[in-house]
Amino acid sequence: MVKLNKIYTRTGDDGSTGLTDGSRVAKHSSRPQAYGTVDELNSSLGIVYFCLNKDNSNPLSVEIKNLIKEIQNDLFDLGADLSNPISKGKQEYPALRIQKSQIDKLEKKIDHYNADLTALNSFILPGGSEASSLLHVSRTIARRAERDTSLLSSEEEINMKSLTYLNRLSDLLFVLCRVLNENGLRDILWIPGLNQE
Repeated sequence: MVKLNKIYTRTGDDGSTGLTDGSRVAKHSSRPQAYGTVDELNSSLGIVYFCLNKDNSNPLSVEIKNLIKEIQNDLFDLGADLSNPISKGKQEYPALRIQKSQIDKLEKKIDHYNADLTALNSFILPGGSEASSLLHVSRTIARRAERDTSLLSSEEEINMKSLTYLNRLSDLLFVLCRVLNENGLRDILWIPGLNQE
């Protein structure tokens, strides 16, 4: 259980941060960059949740809002995973790692929500409804978190399920953007070269 009594510790004043295993790294190094972007993603989803929470009379809004809350909890799991380097030795407590079941759930949600969407013949521009616009921001942050985690995986051993989770999550967020645009009816299609002379 996490217990936070004191908010500032002064231990990071030199530009370093502590990882879950007690080691310290530079705040700008790949591991804090990866879990920091996951934290940013989680915060952006909090705004989407707030937006959807304004319409509790719409069953779809409530359903997606509840799904987002579950994803936010998963993202804390993911942050814990990324902040804890993989150890070859025996640990006092088992490390919290993203599990295949969390990925499977995302895939089922993608299949469920994508079933009623028409196929796209063009890329779509971020926009449409307010909730969809905000969720597009989260989608792009999820992609950045995936890139940051991929970079970390090229430097150190990680739980590769964390990378898969982010990949599936960005796909799910894209599908949900379309769902929140009245199942794609309010999608704004990209028209290549529209403003070229």
